[in-house]
Amino acid sequence: MKKGLKIAIIGAGSTYTPELINGFISRIDHLKIDNFCFMDINKEKMSTVASLCERMLRAKEVNCKLIQTEDLKEALIDADYVVTQIRVGQLDARIKDEKIPLKYNLLGQETTGVGGFMKAMRTLPVMMNIARQMESLCPDAWLINFTNPSGIITEALINHTSIKMIGLCNGPINMVKDAKQRVPATTKHFDYDFVGLNHLCWITSIYADGKEILKEQLTCGMQSSETLKNVPKTIYEPALLDAVKGLPIPYLNYYYLREEQIQKCQEADKTRGEICKEIEIELLELYKDPNIVEKPAILDQRGGALYSEAAVALIDAIENDKNEIHIVNAKNNGGYSFMDKEDIVEIKCVINKQGAKPLVLQGFDDPYIIGMMRAVKAYEKLAVKAGVEGDYSAALSALMVHPLIGDYHKAKVVLDEMLEAHKPFLPQFYK
Repeated sequence: MKKGLKIAIIGAGSTYTPELINGFISRIDHLKIDNFCFMDINKEKMSTVASLCERMLRAKEVNCKLIQTEDLKEALIDADYVVTQIRVGQLDARIKDEKIPLKYNLLGQETTGVGGFMKAMRTLPVMMNIARQMESLCPDAWLINFTNPSGIITEALINHTSIKMIGLCNGPINMVKDAKQRVPATTKHFDYDFVGLNHLCWITSIYADGKEILKEQLTCGMQSSETLKNVPKTIYEPALLDAVKGLPIPYLNYYYLREEQIQKCQEADKTRGEICKEIEIELLELYKDPNIVEKPAILDQRGGALYSEAAVALIDAIENDKNEIHIVNAKNNGGYSFMDKEDIVEIKCVINKQGAKPLVLQGFDDPYIIGMMRAVKAYEKLAVKAGVEGDYSAALSALMVHPLIGDYHKAKVVLDEMLEAHKPFLPQFYK
């Protein structure tokens, strides 16, 4: 194990950062850390968050430095791990992503549909710059990305730069937690099959002591997981689950119950972004209290359940060559026989010091899930082309191929309005 790791956290002013630091504290016996380097362009927020994180470290007698900087190069130089959790345009941009599509009876959501597309367009230039800087300042470092839409970001950076990178989401780890609760209490050995892309994934089998038990549960219908605070829960009818033949991540509510979800968004008093903005203000005030030395419970309402476990466990598995199985966003490399080798997919991987090695999903032939994944992957590839090159035609094609959009007239009018609304953050389209 290396001595004295440097962990760079880009977007450290995020209110999620104490959750992340809490994860490092819980594994400090496995990860010898010399310093955390916090980097953010919002100095005031970063200072507030850093003050709480310093108190958390002192309270647990963790002896490492915490450095703050607004200089990306200072954060990256000689880093061993770079954790990215940025939000270009902050929550005000997210609120636009949510509100503008609703005018055209299209879904307004942070990572799915038009909203997710525009978040990718704003984020890709910044993430590409981070990756390019890493190539020269810390070429041996691992980039662990939580920035949404994580699948598209990972698709762009792995296939357009030389950095070592793994994309991450807390959705799968919450899905597995939910699946474990579905097995009998006497179960000694639990296993599962997982398939999908980021925010488009399913658990297709659950094994309790070698016996498959999910298929029988699906025939009875079930409630969606409540672990993702940012996605409305719903009841899945047996016919829906029988057609899907898998337990879906709650983000698929937006596909299966499209009109219902759009109506809920249109009728809501506030968008999720506006709610998050209020939670963030409350959190930042709490973080200023010198008596608070651990992450506040209200942070769980922000939607990042098991965020630290997913990130820090992954870093632990790489650093200590653990050969653990994690669900991550990585190159397919034959893991899913029905997807291209270079496709970035969300998949069970063996994680060690070499990175992520996909486990082959044997005998999978569900035409519905395969069709959904191929359609959304076509969208993701076009979105990457649009976001990296500033290609308007690719942007329009991406929206037209997306299962939640499709219609040319809607796609064009919403694209034009959103490009104009986010113009300051889209240098690739306004050269």
